Amino acid sequence: MTEQEASANGITARYYVTDTERVLEFDREGRTAAVAQNLSGYAMLKVRPTVDGDELERYYGFDMALDHAAELLGVSPTDLPVPEDAADMGM
Repeated sequence: MTEQEASANGITARYYVTDTERVLEFDREGRTAAVAQNLSGYAMLKVRPTVDGDELERYYGFDMALDHAAELLGVSPTDLPVPEDAADMGM
């Protein structure tokens, strides 16, 4: 399993790959958000309040998914740390 972590601005980002998805999970003071994409990398990004939570929205672009994740955390999208292996998520 590939796994990377990055921290900045009081936010921890954890990127990992499961059997079915690429996942970018954010945590800020107990508030969470997750962005997930299928393994082939061609599907839309799913934004969830938690890794196992119900899907809130789907986006083609990584920037839009990060914007929604930042909103869930109550921060600016530019505050989100993104591990290197997650930087190519989206279509």
